[in-house]
Amino acid sequence: MGSGGSALKVCAEHQGGINWLSLSPDGQRLLTGSEDGTARLWSTADSRCRGHLRGHESYITFCHLENEAAFTCSADHTIRKWDVMTGQCLAVYRGHTSIVNRILVAKDYLFSGSYDRTARCWSVDKEKQIQEFRGHRNCVLTLAHYSSKDVLEEEEEEEEEEKVSRDLLVTGSTDCTVKVWWVSSGRCYQTLLGHTGAVLCLILDAPNRELFSGSTDYTIRTWNIVTGEQLKVFKEHQGSVICLELVNRYLYSGSADRTVKCWLVDTGERIQTYKAHKHSVSTLKYHAGILFTGSGDACARAFNSRSGVLQKIFRGHKFIINCIQIHNELLYTASHDGTLRIWDIRGICKRNKRRLKTDRSVQGRGSQKGSLSRLFNNKVGCIVQQEHGE
Repeated sequence: MGSGGSALKVCAEHQGGINWLSLSPDGQRLLTGSEDGTARLWSTADSRCRGHLRGHESYITFCHLENEAAFTCSADHTIRKWDVMTGQCLAVYRGHTSIVNRILVAKDYLFSGSYDRTARCWSVDKEKQIQEFRGHRNCVLTLAHYSSKDVLEEEEEEEEEEKVSRDLLVTGSTDCTVKVWWVSSGRCYQTLLGHTGAVLCLILDAPNRELFSGSTDYTIRTWNIVTGEQLKVFKEHQGSVICLELVNRYLYSGSADRTVKCWLVDTGERIQTYKAHKHSVSTLKYHAGILFTGSGDACARAFNSRSGVLQKIFRGHKFIINCIQIHNELLYTASHDGTLRIWDIRGICKRNKRRLKTDRSVQGRGSQKGSLSRLFNNKVGCIVQQEHGE
């Protein structure tokens, strides 16, 4: 297992912890949102800061980057849209009455979730609020979006008014529920009951009509998003489920119990546990057969996703790693220590590709058995991580 060595570059321009890190769809830019109330744009070509986005009156909780626009939300109760070329603020979305902790951009919509117990829908091109989703009894922590045309047959759609816009919003809350809403009317389509703790993360698999939710009740639950039926409960974690990642039909879950687990979605079987973390697993990302994790112990790690073997530890951060991104075989880690660090992972990726090639060759000769078949913002994360008393 290799040592982490030192990062290729340490970007330390922020004056406060970095709460989120977003990669543009074209891979050309990164966006960081910080406790210092600003966001910064970074070029992935040279890792230099190319924009300093200033205007929020409190810390930034979350950020989202498109190719031409950046979006940030803040404890100042607002969301802002920015031009990535000029750094100019293009719009301020006002309406929430408490911390906005999560945003999601889909099509022409901007969705937001807040501690004011509501989620809201905004026009991306205007400052106008389109819809308010009211019904949760506590904070809205996480969001997902899909279109009913992705999961429903025409005859299954219930009402004419919904056919004008078939978009649905999914919200997870500290009130222990998941709710599904029609975007056009703001009507709650269904409430998914079963969790006994706050819902911290959601992953949607629309083609298979499935939704996965992770909670402080230590479980992950799978739901049919058409019927609302609870399909399976994954119960082996011994701490809050903080992050989820779905790859093909494998589900990876990171927890406050200091482990990541891999599950077979179709059977509910837990097929691998990734250990070695000395604190809660705060973020995870699958890439080319490797599972990358970030932890409250200030380290990032790389595991062989199939065998569970720890391949490398990336050391250098001082505090919790809140988010990771991967682009062009570079690993980007953003931490509450205020730094963005960039790591070379070409060696790990190359070794893993060789192993995969060897495995396929052996399987082809018939002498190998079948192979083993990812919010919340830092404010909530720190609370969850106190479960172990560090």
